[in-house]
Amino acid sequence: MRGFLNKLVSRSLSVAGKWQHQQLRRLNIHEYQGAQLMGKYGINVPKGVAVASLHHVKKAVQYVFPNESELVVKSQVLAGGRGLGKFKNGFQGGVHIVMADKVEETAGKMLGQILVTKQTGSQGKIVSKVYLCEKLSLVNEMYFAIMLDRTTAGPLIIACKKGGTSIEDLAEKFPDLIIKVPIDVFKGITDEDALRVVDGLSPKVADRNDSIEQVKKLYKLFCESDCTMLEINPMAETSDKQLVAADAKLNFDDNAAFRQKEIFALRDPTQEDPREVAAAKADLNYIGLDGEIGCMVNGAGLAMATMDIIKLHGGTPANFLDVGGNASEEQVVEAFKILTSDDKVKAILVNIFGGIMKCDVIASGIVNAAKQVALKVPVVVRLEGTNVDQGKRILKESGMALITAEDLDDAAEKAVKASAS
Repeated sequence: MRGFLNKLVSRSLSVAGKWQHQQLRRLNIHEYQGAQLMGKYGINVPKGVAVASLHHVKKAVQYVFPNESELVVKSQVLAGGRGLGKFKNGFQGGVHIVMADKVEETAGKMLGQILVTKQTGSQGKIVSKVYLCEKLSLVNEMYFAIMLDRTTAGPLIIACKKGGTSIEDLAEKFPDLIIKVPIDVFKGITDEDALRVVDGLSPKVADRNDSIEQVKKLYKLFCESDCTMLEINPMAETSDKQLVAADAKLNFDDNAAFRQKEIFALRDPTQEDPREVAAAKADLNYIGLDGEIGCMVNGAGLAMATMDIIKLHGGTPANFLDVGGNASEEQVVEAFKILTSDDKVKAILVNIFGGIMKCDVIASGIVNAAKQVALKVPVVVRLEGTNVDQGKRILKESGMALITAEDLDDAAEKAVKASAS
């Protein structure tokens, strides 16, 4: 589901390998949280409740769904592909429709367990909550999404009259079924825009005017909540002729955290890369990747160039890490702790061009980090710029076994070689 939408937005971002598209930064919230938010905007969502223990599962079935014979049990992880996922305990599937008297048993196989999907990687994600929902009588499933489009410099609504788990395959085989409606960010969504979206969805039984209003409410939510993506799969029609957001995923712009405090309080750090959580606490710009060479660089542009040159020399970067132009010695120490916490890292490349950031501060941070962290991998250092001589002297007098480099190309070549040895 989400993979399909990511394909649409990430093709132009893939510059230096498959890891490039992972560098999107946005708050991701759970399905049940998204449903609660949509409900506040008058968007039709299934009746549901999130629970974190078997005791609360039993209470929810008894008091929230007293008249339901069947319920949907959904594991809550921040990744797509849950329905086809597999738990490490052997239980198959992160989404199940079961009889009411089997809900507790099913939830017990999910809560506290690790779910592996096509989007989590082999490590999987822990299920801390399950979302219990009413089982809807669906007569049709469609696909709906809103994203930010670089080409039109504004929101783009995507609609398809067919939805479900095979949306990616559908988009590949029948691209003409995907309808795209760009929205003028200054005018907002018009009746004509909303009508085009509804025509793209091609509802069979839902009232046309009600469907148009649902589309407008979804766009209002997208704008007022500073979303970067809103994806509903499926957007479903029920037997009582309602258009319902049966399963939704929402992302939010991190830059809007200052005015979306209520939404950003929903962040679930247990679902995030622990390295990124630690970096955020230290006010470091860090994104974990899948390579073997840890990078510590000052400046986003130089960090990107460093990763590109590592790839050019046949290596793979383990992270994006920009310590910024005014990092303290303590931040440098914390950066090293994060880099060395990654078991996949076989070498570390420090690439500093000192402008505002002084080379002696970086050097002192490296030395102090070495005292606090057992460095078990080679460290390649390239320093240039402000106070470079003092920085090199600090490193030399430390007695550390560092690999020095004269320029970026030399540093990348030595880092790749060191990671392979």
